[in-house]
Amino acid sequence: MCPIHSELIEEISKLSKMKELDLDNFIKMVKPMNWIDGGHYDYIKKMREHVSQLSTKKQIELCLKVLEHVDLTSLKGTESHEEITELCEKAAKTYQKGKKTWNTAAVCVTPNKAQDAIKALDKLNMRDSVKVASVAGDFPAASLPLEDRLAEIRLVVEYGVDEVDIVINRKLAIDHKWTELYDELKQVRQACGNKKMKTILAVGDLPGYFEIYFASIIAMLAGTDFIKTSTGKEAINAELKFGLIMCHAIIHYHTATGRKVGLKPAGGISSPLEAATWLEMTQFKLGTDWMKTEMFRIGASKLVDKILEFVDTEFKSTKDY
Repeated sequence: MCPIHSELIEEISKLSKMKELDLDNFIKMVKPMNWIDGGHYDYIKKMREHVSQLSTKKQIELCLKVLEHVDLTSLKGTESHEEITELCEKAAKTYQKGKKTWNTAAVCVTPNKAQDAIKALDKLNMRDSVKVASVAGDFPAASLPLEDRLAEIRLVVEYGVDEVDIVINRKLAIDHKWTELYDELKQVRQACGNKKMKTILAVGDLPGYFEIYFASIIAMLAGTDFIKTSTGKEAINAELKFGLIMCHAIIHYHTATGRKVGLKPAGGISSPLEAATWLEMTQFKLGTDWMKTEMFRIGASKLVDKILEFVDTEFKSTKDY
């Protein structure tokens, strides 16, 4: 199941030190690799079975932990001021049991709503606890000229957001124009400044697992802080098989460079136990360091309500709480 190949790691290490990428040798190494095989599917099946067979108490604990990793998302762009305020209030006080309160890691909004979110969280005195993320760079298409995309990124940075979720130029990945994609993402990294950069790969739009792995590595070489599965607008969004490929890319990059890059599945995750499976798979594959909110997020809108419903229902059925 995609072991850590020493030659591959060595090549990634070399690439991380190059001023201008020479990818020919790396492409030759990666293309023959069988990224998804029976072992991968069996692993995902076992992860789902593992979570489904946990005690009710453990499932509740996992689901509440998921809440702490959520980017609570609203990307219509037409939300009223009151709706953004409600979103932030929900993020700031997502769930309460006894004296303990759970909040989400962040809210994620469109550029024209970023300032409303910042003001709302300031009023709640939760600005340090709940980050403000904004999509930017012509979300979700990323089809405008690069300079226009960069201008929007710079704008949300000026607004004072903490995190910027950007989408790769899919066509460059589909056409295997990896050096061009790298050059674009380097400029995006510069435009983001010291803000957390989350790079959306739009995995459902990419031709195959090779492209998902390669786009992951390119984004990390360019300096992204997170790789993210999807915009939520694709026909196919976050699936565990894609996440497994991205985990392997993160492992390879971290082994080669020592730098940790986060993972964010997003789009189509509405089942509490599926979200818990993402959390468990990430911990098992990447380690406990990735269980910090700085390293693992889940993009969600409907999921939070489903988790709250699940937790309340299960609390009533168990005597452990």
